[in-house]
Amino acid sequence: MAHLLTTDELNDALKDLPNWHLEQNELCRSFVFSDFNEAFTFLTKTALLSEKLNHHAHYSGVYNQLALRLRTHDAGGITEKDIKMATTISGYLKA
Repeated sequence: MAHLLTTDELNDALKDLPNWHLEQNELCRSFVFSDFNEAFTFLTKTALLSEKLNHHAHYSGVYNQLALRLRTHDAGGITEKDIKMATTISGYLKA
């Protein structure tokens, strides 16, 4: 089973993850894109990453807005898997 991150580890990780925050024991972020196509392209990249890492985000969205929530369910909280996924997702926006 994956190691749950401590509060200190989470706070350190969040320093490198702008716009991500903790909410109800999940790592969360909202996104606003220019249009539906941009949002859907981003969600498609995230879906492919999810399959590659075998770690699937909770997502919701309407038109150009998306929200992602990350949590390692079998560990019961946030692990390094979530941090890795959030870091990669954030990298999509910089590319």
